Amino acid sequence: MTRMRTFLKQNAVFLSLSLILFIVLGLVLLFVPKGELHLWLCDRHAPARDIFYRYYTRIAEWFPYVICVLVLLFGRVGDGVMASACMIVSSLTTQLFKYLVAAPRPLTWFAENMPDVQLPLVEGVRMNYYLSFPSGHTTSFFALAFVLSVIVTKSLYANNSNRICSVAVQLLLFIAAALGAYSRIYLSQHFALDVFAGIGIGLSVSLLCYAVFAHYSEQNWYNYHFFAKKMK
Repeated sequence: MTRMRTFLKQNAVFLSLSLILFIVLGLVLLFVPKGELHLWLCDRHAPARDIFYRYYTRIAEWFPYVICVLVLLFGRVGDGVMASACMIVSSLTTQLFKYLVAAPRPLTWFAENMPDVQLPLVEGVRMNYYLSFPSGHTTSFFALAFVLSVIVTKSLYANNSNRICSVAVQLLLFIAAALGAYSRIYLSQHFALDVFAGIGIGLSVSLLCYAVFAHYSEQNWYNYHFFAKKMK
């Protein structure tokens, strides 16, 4: 119980902001029709934003796995294993729901339900047509951001670093994840509901992985460094 209270205290900023976003988005989804909400959220196009979101969204396709490898090699082995497990489990969970639900993507949905609407698309982005729910990119963005928040803030607290640094790191990670989630709507690759589910899966899987691996955090294998001469 004490360990969990410490964990929640150390990661309060990221968790609080993510929970607020999750709740607010959930409430909006209850009262605003699917199509109307998507049009309102994606109708903010400008050349600079098109370029930014076109490339930023692709970070979720490779960056999380690079980070997991780097943490595994240059950080504590346990942290690397936890991050890798988080990304693998969240990805598999997302893919399972995608094929079970088999929901149409915005481009297909609007063609079938609101054919007079022309979605604002970004040149050079390969559009998808099916397997919309949930958003895998959003899951990856939030899962990775939360895992990094856990690893970095724990290190900062262990080294008695300025707590302002911890707050700043969590805030930046949340913004990075939120921008990644919004990029999926901006590019009309996903609906807000898909993003909502992606956030939930990313956070839930991350919390589950932390709960599992926290029991091993004091063991030698968890604290082993590949490039250290001895166990920490």
